[in-house]
Amino acid sequence: MKIAIFTTGGTIAQKFDPEQGGLVPAVSGKDLVASVPQLGTLAQIEVFQVANIDSSHMTPGIWASLSKKVDRELAGDIFAGAVVVHGTDTMAEGAYFLSLTLTTEKPVVFTGSMRSAFSLSADGPINLFNSVLTAATTAAFSWGVTVCINDCIFDAFFVQKTDTLNVNAFSSGPKGLLGIISGNQVVKLNEVIHRQHVVLTDKKNLPQVVLIPYYAGDDGRQLRTAADHGADGVVLEAVGAGNVGPKMREAAAYAISKKVPVVIARSVHWGPVAAEYGSIGGGADLRKTGAILAPFGLTARKTQILLTLALAHASNGPALEAFFQF
Repeated sequence: MKIAIFTTGGTIAQKFDPEQGGLVPAVSGKDLVASVPQLGTLAQIEVFQVANIDSSHMTPGIWASLSKKVDRELAGDIFAGAVVVHGTDTMAEGAYFLSLTLTTEKPVVFTGSMRSAFSLSADGPINLFNSVLTAATTAAFSWGVTVCINDCIFDAFFVQKTDTLNVNAFSSGPKGLLGIISGNQVVKLNEVIHRQHVVLTDKKNLPQVVLIPYYAGDDGRQLRTAADHGADGVVLEAVGAGNVGPKMREAAAYAISKKVPVVIARSVHWGPVAAEYGSIGGGADLRKTGAILAPFGLTARKTQILLTLALAHASNGPALEAFFQF
């Protein structure tokens, strides 16, 4: 069995630079894989280095290029699956982007580390080993794109980064885990409950979607500015189950009147965006203005990804809203 490993950088491939006073990219994809010789006991490995950056520098364009590369390599019979090495800052979003855009049905497993390659008790090697193990096991073939880190396997749709530095940094909340790694075996616990595919177009530039967080007293000027200065769409990160104040509600209505779609997402970790409150700025009221409610379980940053990809196919109306049905 042969597994393709696509590397993009991240903490797993960084070391401390005294001149910079912090971690910097330092390890190539091939050197990273070579540092875990035990991978050879699981599968034959071929490495493809896509980038070597901190994932705070990641862009939709790089994700799009990565998606196409993974699809191209997995299209034939050479590889049984793939592992994507990615920084954890935007790993949940990167995994979700590929879960939407890949056409392959083979397992694709994202991993990274919370500690650098040269840290005491670095977690990168075991995460990489477990991810290859997952990609090479039949249990993963119905999961699509997953995140494997800290002995846990997460659904790309639900996974969130919930801690800045702890090795136990990811969670799927009420959804729970797809599986765990125990005794060098993948133990399957759950199936994926939501799969969606959005065709990745050949357009050079993806639509520009702005993510705007609402805060108490927000007068909506950021949303109005976005609508007036070329935003193709807006994700409004609301409070509670999808609520904002009156001035932000007016700004959302203004953007919608200018044919700039507005999707309401949540700032709370878990739970749905709901058309529950009918007062000005409540979820039900925003829905009446023409705003779209984000799907159950999707974070604001993942909603921004979905709207970006959807706008390449539909600019507004029911056709666009259909992309946001869970």
